[in-house]
Amino acid sequence: MIKSILGRKVGMTQVFAEGGIVVPVTVVEAGPAVITQVRSVEKEGYSAVQVGFGEISPKRVSKPAAGHFAKAGVAPKRYLREFRVDEIGDLQVGQEIKVDIFQPGDKVSVTGVSKGKGFAGAVKRWHFHGGPMSHGSTVHRKPQSGGATDAARTFKGARRPGRMGGETVTTRGLQIVRVDAEKNLLLIKGAVPGASGGVVMVSKME
Repeated sequence: MIKSILGRKVGMTQVFAEGGIVVPVTVVEAGPAVITQVRSVEKEGYSAVQVGFGEISPKRVSKPAAGHFAKAGVAPKRYLREFRVDEIGDLQVGQEIKVDIFQPGDKVSVTGVSKGKGFAGAVKRWHFHGGPMSHGSTVHRKPQSGGATDAARTFKGARRPGRMGGETVTTRGLQIVRVDAEKNLLLIKGAVPGASGGVVMVSKME
């Protein structure tokens, strides 16, 4: 049984739960996704399915990708992702995956690419305290001490100014509030990684 689906983050809104409680939710347009390849233990050494999502013009697909989709007998897809599964079972190439694999109350993890924030200083990027804000200070938001001074090099992982965001992030323990099978929508309580319009992977947690 497959427990994951690809989708596109639409944005955030709020819904009213029982008792008039306002619940902030993220709307995800999930699927329908289609299985484009099945990987078995006998052939590849592990069980997984490759899933395609999102429409794309055939003119914008490379020849190798076009051949891959033609072999699977499915229309070209914009995004491809691979999901591990416990066993292949009756999963077949061309089979559609829809939001009905989820139910309200399910706990899920959502993986996406966080918003890119460009070049950021140490205070914003690493939450450094910063220097004195008084008139005579000249080190308000500078990184200040860099640790060891005799290594003649910068150690990997040192917290310095640099590019912030644009990284793969997974948020776990989110809850499905509503499932709209007709419109292929999932309403997930809370915020999920990424900007509106970004691709996310929603996976059911055990």
